[in-house]
Amino acid sequence: MSENQREPVWPGGSWEERAVVLLLRGSGALLMFAFLAVLMPEDWMAAAHVGLGLGPFPASPLVDYLTRSISMLYGIHGILVILISTDVRRFAPVIVFCGTTGIVFGIVMIAIDVGAGLPLSWTLSEGPSILVVGALILWLMKRRRRP
Repeated sequence: MSENQREPVWPGGSWEERAVVLLLRGSGALLMFAFLAVLMPEDWMAAAHVGLGLGPFPASPLVDYLTRSISMLYGIHGILVILISTDVRRFAPVIVFCGTTGIVFGIVMIAIDVGAGLPLSWTLSEGPSILVVGALILWLMKRRRRP
């Protein structure tokens, strides 16, 4: 195998590396669902808003901009997460960065959700899940065997 060709992690990687690959690909795929909201009709957003018990949808250019732009960013992040899962060894520093920022982001999202008065179910599912995924990534990356 030439210097530019690397053996994929999956076949010969440690269980920790395989778990990181699965974790990154699963979370990346979930994040890519956010692309749907970029093109979602506003009346669908309003119905979801009401359905979540958040009251009438505050239709405004700023809400529309923030909803769609953050959905685009989440989707792009999902693509990046899947991309780095293709070579856990090569992208190890980026994966560790993503795990670390995932922990920080999870904590910040809990604070934002509480401050915004979002439903408890939302608050307990969003921030903590981001935090746990980040922590798992860091734990697995620390435990893995290095070639």
